[in-house]
Order: sequence, then C-alpha cells, then structure tokens
Amino acid sequence: MRLTYPDAESARRLINTLGEQVRFYKLGLELFLSGAYFELADELRARGKRVFADLKLFDIPATVARATAQLARRQVDYLTVHGNDAILEAALAERGDMAILAVTVLTSLDQGDLDDLGFDCDVEQLVISRARRALALGCAGVISSGLEAPALRREVDHRLLVVCPGIRPVANRADEQKRTLSVREAFAAGADQIVVGRPIRDAADPGAAAAAIQDEISYIFS
Repeated sequence: MRLTYPDAESARRLINTLGEQVRFYKLGLELFLSGAYFELADELRARGKRVFADLKLFDIPATVARATAQLARRQVDYLTVHGNDAILEAALAERGDMAILAVTVLTSLDQGDLDDLGFDCDVEQLVISRARRALALGCAGVISSGLEAPALRREVDHRLLVVCPGIRPVANRADEQKRTLSVREAFAAGADQIVVGRPIRDAADPGAAAAAIQDEISYIFS
C-alpha cells in the first residue's frame, strides 16, 4: 500500500482504517519531507508491518551508501535506488538485510518522454538493460511497469523480483501515470508484487477497496 500524504497523521488515519488488511506499506518522498518519516516507519515495524522506503536514491555513491546504511538500521525491508552501477553498488554495500530494488523507467514516462530526454532506445529496451545490470550487481529486484513485465520474464533471470506500481482499476486511469495496468493485467504479465495507492486512498471506503483488491488477487491465484 502506497502512502502518499504530506503529513504523518493523515497516513496514520489510513493505516488505522485498514488495520490488519494491509501488512506492507510504501513510504515515499512526501512523507520523508514531513519530518516524521522514521517515526512512522518505526511505528509500522512495531505493529508488525513491513516497510518499503521508496526514496529512489540518486546521488554520489558515498552519499547513497550513508543514506542506505541509515535505512538499514531502521530495519526497512525494501529500498528503491535510481542510478548507475556505482550508485547501485554503493547501496548494495550498505544494505544489511534490506532488499535493494532498482528503478528502471518511471511509470509516468512514455516513449515520447524518453525521446525528449535523448535516449536512443525504446522503453522496453531500457527496462531490460537496467534490469540485467541490477541483477548482475546483486539487486533483489526492479521497479517496472507491468507493461514490461513479460519482457523481463522472457529476457531476464526469473530470480529477479518484479514490483509493479501504477496499478489502476480499468475504469480509472485518468492521472499522470502513463504506463499502467489493472491488478489482473499486472499479475498476468508476470508481476511478483504490485503497489496500489490512489485506488484505495481515494476510495469512499478504503477498507472495502483494499478488500476488493485482495479478493481479486486471491481469485487470480486460486
């Protein structure tokens, strides 16, 4: 469950609403800037929840190494890193028991965006290239749109954990995310795990929305 709030209290309200329905929470940059990031992460751990630090670390290797070490001491489960081999290696060296997930291509970017940025390849080629490098370096997995999951399963080792954000109900895809899939589509494509945020957070009844998604996942794997 992706917690996208500017303050910890709003996040706590949703966590309390969802109770035991959700056991894994992704905390991103918004909450980090609230000043209560580590406090909230510690609270989640105390409640038996798993913590996914989605900070997409991208800085000089020494800075990334020190930041990763701090997160590892907090017993964070997953950390996202967005960078080249040296940056990934720096994070991996200080990860402790934490899983490092390499960001491939943001789900808010499409082919036109890559062209504008000067990339001489298509989205799928870039995702595969970055995933191969991440696996070779020792990353546990990658963050990728479900649209590229079939290619990852075909072209990259199956040991690689494929985590897919940008999950949207079929009837609700009108936001800045450009490369999205539904729950069913993502798992059919080869996702190991999915990240859901707005479809639950913005629902009239977040608990019911979470239960509906969990029921759909159970049905898919039954």
